[in-house]
Amino acid sequence: MEEKVSIIGIIVENVDSTDKLNALLHEYGSYIIGRMGIPYPKKDVNIISIALDAPMDVINSLTGKIGQLEGISSKVVCSKN
Repeated sequence: MEEKVSIIGIIVENVDSTDKLNALLHEYGSYIIGRMGIPYPKKDVNIISIALDAPMDVINSLTGKIGQLEGISSKVVCSKN
């Protein structure tokens, strides 16, 4: 299956879910190119971006699992190639 380069943007509003989020990211670690986390105390959120190189089914699986975490929202953008 063809791999796509993608970015997952994640907003964490419930820090109690971060252990579950980090466990998911560790599980998919072989596909992760890089990760950047930015705390934003003014709005009481954390912003995370994850760069991936993975097949679409892997990207969809990860984003689906992230979407089930309480207080965490995410969106994905994929390369056209």
